[in-house]
Amino acid sequence: MPYLSRIRINPYRSESQNLLSSPRRLHGAVMAGVPGDPTKERILWRLDSDEPRRPMLYVLTRSKPDWTHIVEAAGWPDAEGEGAVVRDYAPLLAQIAVGRQFAFRLTANPVQNTHNPIKPTDGQTATPRDKRRRSFRIGHRTAAFQLDWFLKRTERWGFTVPFSHTDPPAPGLALDQDEHEPPREVRIINRARLSFSKGNRGKRVVLHTTTYEGRLEITDAELFTERLLGGIGPAKAYGCGLLTLAPLPGVQYGGR
Repeated sequence: MPYLSRIRINPYRSESQNLLSSPRRLHGAVMAGVPGDPTKERILWRLDSDEPRRPMLYVLTRSKPDWTHIVEAAGWPDAEGEGAVVRDYAPLLAQIAVGRQFAFRLTANPVQNTHNPIKPTDGQTATPRDKRRRSFRIGHRTAAFQLDWFLKRTERWGFTVPFSHTDPPAPGLALDQDEHEPPREVRIINRARLSFSKGNRGKRVVLHTTTYEGRLEITDAELFTERLLGGIGPAKAYGCGLLTLAPLPGVQYGGR
């Protein structure tokens, strides 16, 4: 039975700064909240920093977690309100049906595969072209390509993003779009370049992440449920892939 958790982070504590500065360390803290073997289940998480003084950590687990270690070391253990909230995810899953619409948020790692990167890294350059059996995974760096990556894949994830009838497309975000086609109900609310060390050897990991927010309509309930529980795109261990839903204003939860 899956559970969705929300953990309040106090960004002014030393351990919080340690976790917030490295997705690898934050991933370790998340994995430590699962009582069983965390490698036996898909764990998704996302850090929302809309309000810098009140970052929120969201985590989706299959088993019921315990976030005491994060709350005590990096949260608000003695403040008013709950430091961590854990909710049964089953009631939401029961609402999934074709045609239903929700507000959504997703932080993803939009990428492309190529054999000839425009600006190859030292590691990519060191591999002779005639020995490259697999393509390189390169992150999209511009908002236009990041949005295009998302919109071209929604159907395979079991949903679509409806057309907007009010807002014109933002400058630079009309990539490969028919000039007569209305923009979609989605916007990019955050873009970031993350660079951190992986493991004791100090190998650097660089990710370009994008946070999308908008409205979606479910087109395939089975596919959509799979992506809710399994995540979207790569870099899931580093805070990407968790799609969260909310009722639309003026619409009763679970209805149209």
